[in-house]
Amino acid sequence: MENEPIRIAITQGDTNGIGYEVILKTFEDPQILELCTPIIYGSPKAATYHRKALNLQTNFSIIDKAKDAQPGRVNLLTVFDDEVKIEFGQPSKEAGEAALKALDQAMTDFRSELYDVLVTAPIDKNSIQSDLFHFCGHTEYIEQSLGDGNQALMILMNSSLRVALVTTHLPIKDVPSAITREKIVEKATIFHRSLLRDFRISAPRIAILSLNPHGGDNGLLGTEEKEVIIPAIEELESQGIQAFGPYPADGFFGSGNYRRFDGILAMYHDQGLAPFKTLAQEDGVNYTAGLPIVRTSPDHGTAYDIAGKGVASAQSFRQAIYAAIDIYRNRMAYDEPFADPLPKLYHEKKDDSEKVRFAQPKPKKEQ
Repeated sequence: MENEPIRIAITQGDTNGIGYEVILKTFEDPQILELCTPIIYGSPKAATYHRKALNLQTNFSIIDKAKDAQPGRVNLLTVFDDEVKIEFGQPSKEAGEAALKALDQAMTDFRSELYDVLVTAPIDKNSIQSDLFHFCGHTEYIEQSLGDGNQALMILMNSSLRVALVTTHLPIKDVPSAITREKIVEKATIFHRSLLRDFRISAPRIAILSLNPHGGDNGLLGTEEKEVIIPAIEELESQGIQAFGPYPADGFFGSGNYRRFDGILAMYHDQGLAPFKTLAQEDGVNYTAGLPIVRTSPDHGTAYDIAGKGVASAQSFRQAIYAAIDIYRNRMAYDEPFADPLPKLYHEKKDDSEKVRFAQPKPKKEQ
């Protein structure tokens, strides 16, 4: 039912960061439980430690299986019940292992359809590395775990701005060789479909940023625009996707030009995220598009520098929950007309290939 609370899986993230703080602060307001049924994947002992240390009042019910989650409650799923040494602001392998256990269980439960959407609290990308996790972040891990061959697209978004990335967690020196016509077309196509399906924009307009300063200055500062990006835009246009550019990145945001488009495709991480986070302030959300699962997260990290001080803002995490709910509902509404297609109104004659487009009435029997 459309008005039923959506089941939201929430992974605890790094236990030495601000993950539990923003989670518990988000659910201090019980009204949010009218929109969703949260299932926090983590540790009751870790959650209790954070709640006491930060003097938070949010109550939660401990469950052993996701299917036992009850509407109207903050459900905390026990992924592990061992003692976890919590040292606010300090990265540790133990905290990384705890984050991975929660994330891994959430992947398993999604395959069993035990929740609808996923919101992830921040992890430390170094401490989580192991034989089981050798990725640059959540996006790549979830793509391999649940992608079913689909490619993920990182979109940073708020109510008025959507910035997607051609390349994500790459060293700057590796970016130029990773920018290919095929890659731009692939990411822009995923972006286009997400704008249609996830955001219900009927005719999305996508701005493509250049790679080099001043758009390459006609080859003086680089040739990627002429040789790679412009051919990619032309191919997208031939497919009916409204793509424009390439726009020099330095003046695109400051001039307000971004307001003319439904989405902006940046070539690399900081090119898109630096202006986005400047404009979005505290309401930015990281959305992983292109996959069967709807996954969002706040647009900040573990924030070790303020962990345990009780000053972390829950605004971005709260917006991540709202965004996941909206995208899930948009997908349902977009997909609904395709769920039960009309039956074919024609059949093929056996004696030739001509198709009769409408069922013929049976002849009446003679009286």
